[in-house]
Amino acid sequence: MEMYNTLLYYCYSTIANAEQFAADHLKFCKSLGLTGRIIVADEGLNGTVSGSVEACKTYMETIQADERFAKTEFKIDEVDTPSFVKMHVRYKSEIVHSGLRDPNVINPSQRTGIHLEPQEFLAMKDRDDVVVLDVRSNYEHSLGKFKNAVTLDIDNFRAFPDMINQLAQYKDKKILTYCTGGIKCEKASALLLHEGFPEVYQLHGGIIKYGKEAGGEDFEGKCYVFDNRLSVDVNSVNPVVISTCLNCGKTTPKMINCANPECNEHFTQCDECGAAMDGCCSDACKEHPRKRVYDGTGYYVKVPQPVNINKNKLQPVE
Repeated sequence: MEMYNTLLYYCYSTIANAEQFAADHLKFCKSLGLTGRIIVADEGLNGTVSGSVEACKTYMETIQADERFAKTEFKIDEVDTPSFVKMHVRYKSEIVHSGLRDPNVINPSQRTGIHLEPQEFLAMKDRDDVVVLDVRSNYEHSLGKFKNAVTLDIDNFRAFPDMINQLAQYKDKKILTYCTGGIKCEKASALLLHEGFPEVYQLHGGIIKYGKEAGGEDFEGKCYVFDNRLSVDVNSVNPVVISTCLNCGKTTPKMINCANPECNEHFTQCDECGAAMDGCCSDACKEHPRKRVYDGTGYYVKVPQPVNINKNKLQPVE
């Protein structure tokens, strides 16, 4: 059986004429038969791509041969099937949406928290003078997070700057930030330093690299990923499930998107409620005229609909 790779990566590096670069890069990716989702901005690249082992090898070599992206690190997963249906490359204002666009204030190419390799993070995370900070969104850390980590009540990363005042109580601690692959920590740690936090660190390569190099120790639950897998296992040392079904409250590791495309909420749902609710988070979504066919996976080809963030109450299954 043919195996495939899925690559997760980012690189902060100035791209001149980034909009044209995005158009050309899409053609290049399609020429290799890749699928995936890449964001191109003036400040760099952020992508997840999937394809044959040979195509992914060619892609990595091409990226790293470009002096602008020579230091790009790829997290590589072996998968049975490609992790996307289509190939998208889009030009945007940032490679991760934070609202922190002024490079004179926040510039990850110049100043960020100290990068910790997975084993260094593991050795530091339980010290009394340390706070481990999850900079991801609610739906991500509800599925899985580091044991005893501080989590933020945010629906997306652009809300992170508004949380700085709530974090002021930890200014006398060493702050260890983490996210999925490391990209959010580049700006989060830079902002914390800018706001006067004296000792800020970040998990280099994020949760994904930590799972590969440190066995995922003390990461509880699963890690949300932005492709059709929706989540991946991280912890092979002391795994535990922490997420619960939105509808019945039973422990479940399964993350899906609501079958109603106008909701499209990310949430955890057990298989029993999935069958009863037809992959929807509520009765209203179940009856929606645009409801998609639920095939048990809860993944759908992306449609340009906003996530409804006001649908977080349990909906009992009759």
